Amino acid sequence: MATFTLKSFTGLRQSSPDQTSFISHVPSSLSLPQRRTPLRVSAARSSPNLANRKLRVAVIGGGPAGGAAAETLAQGGIETILIERKMDNCKPCGGAIPLCMVGEFNLPLDIIDRRVTKMKMISPSNIAVDIGRTLKEHEYIGMVRREVLDQYLRERAEKSGATVINGLFLKMDLPENWDTPYVLHYTEYDGKTGATGQKKTMEVDAVIGADGANSRVAKSIGAGDYDYAIAFQERIRIPDDKMTYYEDLAEMYVGDDVSPDFYGWVFPKCDHVAVGTGTVTHKGDIKKFQLATRNRAKDKILGGKIIRVEAHPIPEHPRPRRLSKRVALVGDAAGYVTKCSGEGIYFAAKSGRMCAEAIVEGSQNGKKMIDESDLRKYLEKWDKTYLPTYRVLDVLQKVFYRSNPAREAFVEMCSDEYVQKMTFDSYLYKKVAPGNPLEDLKLAVNTIGSVFRANALRREIEKLNV
Repeated sequence: MATFTLKSFTGLRQSSPDQTSFISHVPSSLSLPQRRTPLRVSAARSSPNLANRKLRVAVIGGGPAGGAAAETLAQGGIETILIERKMDNCKPCGGAIPLCMVGEFNLPLDIIDRRVTKMKMISPSNIAVDIGRTLKEHEYIGMVRREVLDQYLRERAEKSGATVINGLFLKMDLPENWDTPYVLHYTEYDGKTGATGQKKTMEVDAVIGADGANSRVAKSIGAGDYDYAIAFQERIRIPDDKMTYYEDLAEMYVGDDVSPDFYGWVFPKCDHVAVGTGTVTHKGDIKKFQLATRNRAKDKILGGKIIRVEAHPIPEHPRPRRLSKRVALVGDAAGYVTKCSGEGIYFAAKSGRMCAEAIVEGSQNGKKMIDESDLRKYLEKWDKTYLPTYRVLDVLQKVFYRSNPAREAFVEMCSDEYVQKMTFDSYLYKKVAPGNPLEDLKLAVNTIGSVFRANALRREIEKLNV
């Protein structure tokens, strides 16, 4: 088994001198923004200095969480290695990103396929409500393809100084002492060793697990299990005249037919639409729900050709344990996907950046060793900022996705302009929008009325079916 090292380090065992790295190229259309100002901070007084070297951190996984983490680490003076098993990975993901992410992460507009300014929420009885009337002229929801976004963030991390390796993380040996290294075992695919790749090892001071819902890093630290949904998505190329309909429009379908506990979607991409659904409670029926989603949208995607089929687990709540000593989890590996909406891209990138910032701060720009207390600052900041959002959306999913009458009430509620404004302001900018007490009271009364009307309608339908 070969061993990977960047150079000789004091305090780490010497590895073979061969250096192999995956160098990718940035397309000319994806111009890289100038790097952000590096963090310069002070580490705890008790942190020991590293002799003649920088702190060395491995990021496992090259999605939004891993790419954002690696870039921040490299810019902060950390010796950074990012390992990604599949460079052209197309995760089955709706691909929606909030407007604030474009600015916060300096994303170029040419990686955004569509700017959605209108949405249709479609009830179990096919009542459609138009959403988006409260958006300002410059506001939109960005639609991206994950293979494009993920590649861009990885290449930007590499441009900042991170080493990117095309490899599969296998396991890691935990350190015996507080200052000894983690030994990572992985298979590297360099294009020369064929599909089997070459088994190697690497020694690092800390690890960020950004390797998704089936995280091997999480298993290595005993992070515990969580409930997960199965997301199933088909990319469908539809005729040009039908694609025009989806130019700036996305659709969401709710009902027992498309999912007992989630929703179906039709989201526009560059030259096709993504049609998908998901479920936690009835995973074995996912293809049946997908067929129902296609049937609900059939008139608008008629004549389309399926060009790709994708499926992937999506976490439903944060893991019981998200850090251990010098290992931390971010993104899907940590369980950062919201209920009700299923949003994960922004929270993945944000958690990766926040975790990396905590490492840069704790290590004084790579000059000192870190410990669990440094990584715990990331968790405390994350939970304080975003955990309330997860809890609110968890309640909404339990209330409005539990039955078709509740879904009818939910869609009716979405027709209210106050609801639309509060929802979009919170989603686009990731800040809880301040409410109006009088409007909040009216909303509560209207919601209760909607539920009663939907239940009454259900009873009448049941009488007709007897």
